[in-house]
Amino acid sequence: KYRCSIIAAEEVPTEEVDKYGIVKGKLLDDGNIRIKRMVEKPAPQDAPSNLAVIGRYILTPDIFEIIRNTPPGKNGEVQLTDALQTQAASGKVIAYSFQGRRFDCGSIKGFVEATNFFFDRQSELC
Repeated sequence: KYRCSIIAAEEVPTEEVDKYGIVKGKLLDDGNIRIKRMVEKPAPQDAPSNLAVIGRYILTPDIFEIIRNTPPGKNGEVQLTDALQTQAASGKVIAYSFQGRRFDCGSIKGFVEATNFFFDRQSELC
């Protein structure tokens, strides 16, 4: 439909924006957002919104060349968010606002929450 990169995003509490890439953009008629700005792990006072990138992407092939030309950013690493910001500046990134249950298994707390959630429902799932 859009012929551009699409990322999944979800609102997070303001005090947690420093754990995510954060996006800001223009709301489209279908509820998606055309991203104008992306920032990797900003301090809460510097975050353009509380809409976080949650690690699900459909990317156009040109992103690989953009990544190759992206200098190291936060923590001295090349950040996908920085490369996506380059695409976003051209209006070529859409955020799909994710609705539903999600677990952040990148932290011990999130991993335990996910484990407990599925353990408690194992009879329903098996």
